Amino acid sequence: MTGKSEFTAQHGGATYRFASAAHRDVFVADPDKYAPAYGGFCAYGVAKGAKAAIDPAAFSVVDGKLYINYDKGVQSKWQQDKPGYISTANANWPTVQKSETVHR
Repeated sequence: MTGKSEFTAQHGGATYRFASAAHRDVFVADPDKYAPAYGGFCAYGVAKGAKAAIDPAAFSVVDGKLYINYDKGVQSKWQQDKPGYISTANANWPTVQKSETVHR
């Protein structure tokens, strides 16, 4: 479902769109709980050491955290070892986060 332009919130330099004011308000109350990991970049890409664009439909929720992938094909790879990729991405994120380059 695509969010509506009248229900938006800002967090971490990004604009989030929501289906309703109620959904927006839940997010605003605790954005870190709901915001995607790695600034919304592809979690698999971060595990591989790079920022990559995402397909919002290619997502996973692991232990209550949202992870988004480049596309469904990359998501299939990601699903083969989510704990391992999360561990590697967590270690890579401080360096990758500083990168200006986003792979599309």
